Amino acid sequence: MARDRQDAADAELLTGRSRGHLEPWRDEAGECLLHRAVIEPLRALRARAAREGICLCVASGFRSFDRQLRIWNAKARGERPVLDDRGSPWDWAALADRERIHAILRWSALPGASRHHWGTDLDVWDPVAAGAGYRLRLETDEYGPGGAFRRLAAWLEELSSTATGFVRPYPGWGGGVAAEPWHLSFLPLAGDYQRRLTPELLRAVLAGADLELKAAVLAELEEIHARYVRVPPLHTAGG
Repeated sequence: MARDRQDAADAELLTGRSRGHLEPWRDEAGECLLHRAVIEPLRALRARAAREGICLCVASGFRSFDRQLRIWNAKARGERPVLDDRGSPWDWAALADRERIHAILRWSALPGASRHHWGTDLDVWDPVAAGAGYRLRLETDEYGPGGAFRRLAAWLEELSSTATGFVRPYPGWGGGVAAEPWHLSFLPLAGDYQRRLTPELLRAVLAGADLELKAAVLAELEEIHARYVRVPPLHTAGG
């Protein structure tokens, strides 16, 4: 009985339906929630960045299942734009359900499968480098040549996960999630959570959710897990 309760609690953590493992994080850019075990390593990472003249701040931390579900459903209904490889909105009415699923997954995680559910993953930026009034977009051009956060991106490229614990799960597109140079993951926790988030666990959660495109998602779930969830956490912050 105790084991069953622990398994249920673990499943809730892995799929963004619990908050008991989280603590508030505050910096110059605002406040969010992160896994309590990430707080001290992140402070150390910020201190390293500050010595290089970089104000490393968190744009996004924990994201709940319900919030991810709202994002997914709005995109699936065509209420929020879904972009193609060129950054242009898809002709949503022209896409079959399977095509819609993979178009969304390129940029947005399936509810229950977002790394942000764990509190171990965060999106980072430098508000000082951006300047007053800057509206953060979290798009690759901001972190590339000529972008506001090019120096932050270059610094992240040089980091070693051995010293910091942080990795970049999406350094480039490999047929699944698009490149996210702003996304850091705390490997000592996230690596274990990723292994435990199985297709079977996801299926049990999604079967009872008010999820748009549910039938197509469940039919494709093994492929979705392989392409978008089972990301090998092998990329250190330095590549």
